[in-house]
Amino acid sequence: MCYTAKYLLEKALKRARHYGVKEDIVRYEEELRNFKDFEKVSGFTHPEIIIYTNQEPYHPVLSYWGLIPHWIKDLNQAHDIWNKTLNARAESLFDKPSFRDSATHKRCLIPVAGFYEYHHQNKTTIPYYITSKDDEPLMLAGLWSEWLNPDTYETLNTCSIVTTSANALMAKIHNNPKVKEARMPLILSEEKQDVWLEASSRESFVSIIKPYSQEKMKATRYKDIKKAPQTGALPFNFDDDN
Repeated sequence: MCYTAKYLLEKALKRARHYGVKEDIVRYEEELRNFKDFEKVSGFTHPEIIIYTNQEPYHPVLSYWGLIPHWIKDLNQAHDIWNKTLNARAESLFDKPSFRDSATHKRCLIPVAGFYEYHHQNKTTIPYYITSKDDEPLMLAGLWSEWLNPDTYETLNTCSIVTTSANALMAKIHNNPKVKEARMPLILSEEKQDVWLEASSRESFVSIIKPYSQEKMKATRYKDIKKAPQTGALPFNFDDDN
């Protein structure tokens, strides 16, 4: 299964505008002015996406997609792990060395307007565009980390998207015969967003790690969308969750 997420800057800023200090919003907009819209760019190119961290929960920042743990020693090791950490299985966050520290100390929210999922039919794949029924942004659970490049002394902010088992809607669409289990991003309801940012133990995650209600989602075959999405999409693969 190939999975893509679509970003809208205005929607991504909604959390900041709702909860943040008015005087800060102009600064946030300036910081994000170089945010680039994407149309089906490979996730393995590690583009910058917008996140809200648990350290600054109302301040949107840019983060490279693919988490590099702080303990990675050199650039070769960083490149080796980067492609393996685009996604993180919610059920094993505390068991994987790559994610354990971030699961405990560095969680984030990743706002998306919608995402694409590919349905397998015969020998073809059919893209579906998935959004919330009310067209409000979806907030994905994520992990983040800061890694210091020992060669350039540049600090990179990196992140990973947390996944969980698919709900009935997503399981029907995500039918890749090569995978054992249908997956989907861990989507957080508004009341669970701050709980995710504040959680720090296995026990505190139990009530959060659940598939998002299919009743709140809608899926449309991409060719049936009457109006083209306003922005592009970022692909990443959930068949290779770590």
